[in-house]
This record gives sequence, structure tokens and C-alpha cells, in this order.
Amino acid sequence: MKVVIVGGVAAGASAAARLRRLDEKAEIIVFERSGYVSYANCGLPYYIGDVITERENLTLQTPESFYNRFRVKINVHHEVMAIHPDSKTVSVKNLKTGNEFEESYDKLILAPGARPSRPRIFGMDTEKVFTLRTVEDTFRIKDYVSKNNPKSAVVAGGGFIGIEVAENLRELGMDVTIVQLFKQLTGNFDPDMAAMIHAEMRKHGVKLALGQAVEGFEKYDDGVKVYVKDQQALHADMAILAIGVTPDTALAREAGLQLGIAGSIIVNDRMETSVADIYAAGDAVQVKHYVTGNDALISLAGPANKQGRIIADNICGGNSRYLGSQGSSILKVFDMTAASTGINETEAKIAGLKVDKVILSPMSNSSYYPGGRVMNMKVVFEKGTYRLLGAQIVGYDGVDKRIDVIATAIHAKMKATQLKDLDLAYAPPYSSAKDPVNMAGFMIENIAKGILKQWHLEDLEKLPHDGSVTLLDTQTAKEYSRGHIAGFKNIPVDELRERLDEIEKGKPVYIVCLSGIRSYIACRILEDYGYEAYNLSGGFRFYNAVTSDRVLVEKSYNCGIEK
Repeated sequence: MKVVIVGGVAAGASAAARLRRLDEKAEIIVFERSGYVSYANCGLPYYIGDVITERENLTLQTPESFYNRFRVKINVHHEVMAIHPDSKTVSVKNLKTGNEFEESYDKLILAPGARPSRPRIFGMDTEKVFTLRTVEDTFRIKDYVSKNNPKSAVVAGGGFIGIEVAENLRELGMDVTIVQLFKQLTGNFDPDMAAMIHAEMRKHGVKLALGQAVEGFEKYDDGVKVYVKDQQALHADMAILAIGVTPDTALAREAGLQLGIAGSIIVNDRMETSVADIYAAGDAVQVKHYVTGNDALISLAGPANKQGRIIADNICGGNSRYLGSQGSSILKVFDMTAASTGINETEAKIAGLKVDKVILSPMSNSSYYPGGRVMNMKVVFEKGTYRLLGAQIVGYDGVDKRIDVIATAIHAKMKATQLKDLDLAYAPPYSSAKDPVNMAGFMIENIAKGILKQWHLEDLEKLPHDGSVTLLDTQTAKEYSRGHIAGFKNIPVDELRERLDEIEKGKPVYIVCLSGIRSYIACRILEDYGYEAYNLSGGFRFYNAVTSDRVLVEKSYNCGIEK
């Protein structure tokens, strides 16, 4: 059996290695147009920022090491120019010599990945405008930074790569501005959770121009001028375009393979394309979202590796199936960690689901143990069924552990209420006896049983201030003096029982405290005394973070770049 693989990196290299482990006699040939067959794509920004200091650490395998271990023929600097399904051949060009030849196959695996999106704006090829996708891109940026010592940079795009590049350039001491078309960074998060990411970026001196569109680039003195729609142009020593990726599927299109979203390759759950004996995997394929069942594009290394493995299994006579992508991801934002899994509230509503959520801010470890930090958690579930849909966590220590636990629960199709039942590891340096994941489950169970009634940030504007409802803040007097929502009367929770006569019966009571815990206790007290009480999800701390961010985002959108 002869298997030809177009593209290396995650999907292609994974397929090649698995094929060899399953079939010692198969002839396996990989064509990779770059100079690197298997590299740490996600580590590229950290090489620019000197976190990863050795070039060779970016390359997981070389053609020589891959051949020595797996006897796979790796051809770098070779581009497949055409696929001929009828004759089961591919046309290949040696990019170094210009030589062209035909290669036959019994099975063909397409792992071309994705290319940086190139919007229709002028000046894309301007000197000192870079893109970041391959190892070669990284070396070009790193060499420019090392030789020219630039003082400023504009990053066009606020997704994961844009954020990581901005962080690493800022850590090098550069003045950095992110220009992002949408009014928030990274769409994995709802706007309220993205506010925490914005705050961390600003804290470290990164300027955010959110809701702004880059219109083009132009060489300017020794740097580049970045034109922003309806704003003054920005001047920087360099610019990096990181506005996303597009499936690289010209080969598939020309070969007559069925395509889907954004030109991605349509595959079934065995990773088979619409043409016999041709498989596809990685960033170039359309997948099913594990939560919604809808078609999706999810460009992540984990799914790509799994898909490559599944293809190898099936080529070797197995029957492996890809169950769909859940979109679990994690991001370092300076000192902070931001992670998500499943779908967020915004996506759930777009999908037509009736959703509810809990927002909590537990400590990363026991409160009495030194070093604990607050994390902000948002867990989204379906109303009525309590199907667990997704979660977002922004914080410091322990974020990765909690998001992986919830990701596993979603995969296992657990109900959100069952999070309370999980038996999770506990010791004071790592958690509390009631783990944050358990706490989310307790809250959702209370909602299911009618013990907890919530109100949310988006409800604030609808609350009447005509005396028909009671607005109550249960922070301490000192906390209240430091910050509160206008119109909310302060009665500290520990004084509430003695001051019930100050709260008129027959009116709904909307309650807030700093984190949502004491206001929940106040709700329970009032409910037992015959009041109808609602607790603000997330508390005043969450309200303050989100509303403060909204002010800065609108200032950026309406008046120019944040200072």
C-alpha cells in the first residue's frame, strides 16, 4: 500500500506516524511545501518574545529524524500542484530546483492546513508588514526584531495569535496596539468575560482599538503607516496581520472535492472526502460541532492530531470515527489564563437555544492557604433540560484544571446539575473542599430546585426605579463606600435580620453583593420571611469589571485609540 500525504505539521505528521505503527510495510510519502514537517505551531509567538530561545526547539521532528524512526519519506520544499483522482496521482513541484514530477498513490491524505486570511485592503505587501503562520514567518519576524530593534508595533487582529503576538512584543519592551474589527478580543468568549482579558492587556500597557477596521498599509519613513477607518492613521515600526485563517483548499477545489464553509473540505466521521481513497484532516476540513451538531470550522491542534490518527486507523482497516470538535482552548494573557470549552452564551443564542448561566468568582485554592487568586467562571446550560453547553474561565492558577473537568463533563453529556457530584482532588494548595466546578453545580442545582432566582447584568437597565421593586446591596458599609450600583440601598447581610422592617413586603427584591455569595444568603433569609428575592449573578465585582470595560471600548470605538 502506498500512501501520499499532502502537508505535515499536526494532522499530516500524526497520520504518518500512526500509519507506520499500524503497518510496517506501507510506503508512506509526505510532501510539505515549507521547510519543516512537524513543528510547534502554537509556540511560534513565544519564540518571537524570547520565551523559547532555541530555533530547534520549535521543530518536533526533522525529515531525518522522522525517517530514522518511522521510515517515512519526508519531502520538504515540495508543493503538490494538482490532484488527479482518476489516475490516482498527484503533480509535485520541487520548490528548490523547479523540477516537476508525478507521484502515484493508493490512498491520499490532505492536510494542507489554513493560510492567513488576506482581506481586500491595500498595502498588504508593504515592507515591514508581516503575517505569522509558519516557522519561516516566525524567523522573518524574529530576525527583523533582532536586527532593527523596533520600538512600536500594530497588530491587526485580536484572536489568539494576535493576543499572543501582542503580549510577546510588549514583553520585549515595544509599544503595542491591537486593532480589532469586533468590539472585543477573541470570539471564544462572551463580551462580559472578554472584559477580563481586555483589563489584563491594558494593565500591561497594550493599547486596544476595538471595533476598528484596518483599511490598509503604507511605507512611512523607517516604518509603516496603518490606516484605520474613520480614525487617524497609526504609525509604527512594524505591523503584524493576524486576522484569522482561511482553509487552504485550492487543490481540493480543482480536484472536484465537495467543499463546505469558507471553502473547507467536507468529510464524513471517518474523515473521508467525497472522492474515493482521499481523506482530509486538520484546519482545512469542515467538522461537526460536538455540542450543537452544526457544521463548523475549528482550527486547533488537538482535533487535527486526532483526525490524522483516525485516518490512519481507517486506511489500515479500522473503523475509527471522529465525534466532532468541542473547541476547548486555553490562552496565556500575560499573568492571566483564559480558557473556554463548548459554546458560549452568544453562540448558544445564535443557535436558537434557550440558555441560562451562572457566574461565580471562586478562589483557586482554599481561602486560608496563601497565594490563592480569584477566578471568574461562566457556565452556560440549556434551560429546562440543564444540558451542559459550555464554560469560560478567566483567572490565574487552576484555570486549566477546571476547564478540562468541564470539557470532560460536556463530552460525557452530563447535565449541568451533575457538576456538583464530581469527586475532585482536594488539598489546600490546589483547591477547596468545594471545588469551583462543584460550586457551579451547586448553584445550577439550586436554580433547578427553585432555591436560587437570579438576575443578570443585562437586566439592570430594565429594573424600575419607581419604588415598585426594592434594590438592595448587602456589602459591608466600607465595601459599599468603595463602589456600588446607583440606586441600591445598603444593608449589610449580617444586619439584615434586624432591619427587615426597612424592606417593604409585596415587592420583588433585587440583591447584589461583592461576589454573589452574601447576596445569595440574603435571598435565602428574605425568601424564608416571605419576600421574592433575586440574586445578581457574578456580583458587584463582575458588574464593575464589565461596565468599566464597556466605557473604554466605546471610547475606543467612537474617539480613537485607547491611551
